Amino acid sequence: MLFRKLGIATIITIYLLVLAGGIVRSTGSGMGCPDWPKCFGMLVPPTDVSQLPANYQEIYAEKLHGEVEFNATKTWIEYANRLIGALTGIIVFAAFITSIFYYWSKDRVIVYLSFLGVILIGANGVLGKYVVDSFLKPGVVTMHMLLAILVIFVLLYAIARAWSEVIITEQVENKSTITRLLVWVLIVSTSQILLGTQVREAIDKVIANPFFGYNRETWIEQLGLPFYIHRSFSIIILGLHIYLIWKLQKNTKQTGLISTFTKALVLLVIVEILTGIVMAYFGIPAYLQPIHLTLALISVGIQFVLLLLLNFKNVTRFSES
Repeated sequence: MLFRKLGIATIITIYLLVLAGGIVRSTGSGMGCPDWPKCFGMLVPPTDVSQLPANYQEIYAEKLHGEVEFNATKTWIEYANRLIGALTGIIVFAAFITSIFYYWSKDRVIVYLSFLGVILIGANGVLGKYVVDSFLKPGVVTMHMLLAILVIFVLLYAIARAWSEVIITEQVENKSTITRLLVWVLIVSTSQILLGTQVREAIDKVIANPFFGYNRETWIEQLGLPFYIHRSFSIIILGLHIYLIWKLQKNTKQTGLISTFTKALVLLVIVEILTGIVMAYFGIPAYLQPIHLTLALISVGIQFVLLLLLNFKNVTRFSES
């Protein structure tokens, strides 16, 4: 069915958008385009400073707090992020339109969820504009991330309801206990991601400091409390995941979707922790920051999918009502 395929495409593009956004932050390209939705007043941004007006620094000085220096690489990184955002919006809207044809008379909740996805994507786009206009204002970036997580959850639930028509999951013992555990893991993992955005904001402050900004080896020492809370919280995250994975492996068969997603979660948690360790001890390499963030969001997405799979009968029943 077209809606189910579009739903999967939507989730993929959202994660690509998160990755692109992480690259924008880690490379300092957030202000690569000082205006929105155009970039330096153009639909297609320039590739060389010669394509800009001679007084471009004066034109955009206020928006960039006087820090105006054209950098083609940063401009095109930010522009690519916007293109992926536009593509994501188009696919989400297409999924919504498709849901009307397939589910309006069958399961209107899927239609409502798809429409909510469109609204949330649009709201996050507007918030993204405010992030640019506010010069990456602290707190706004965290809200931007929280809204992205909400979009993922809403669309995953809509997709799960659609796929519940054709997917049969394995039987799970102690389902209620594991469900409660998964809810806690989701809450803690989401909190850890938001703590991570606070660390990222602390890094931005360090970078802005002319004494420390160019010396990556000293960044960790300057991050203060947000980093140490984030690092210590990772121990709790690891412990909860070990216990969750043990419970899932113990109470489900070793074949089927739940087992597959559990194994994927194991791999993601291991790689995510390793990337965190490398960043902590090797000067926070720019290329690892977006990977670390994307892995964290994929992990909470899988946790949410596992929560839905554990209660798939309920989803199916709603679809048939």
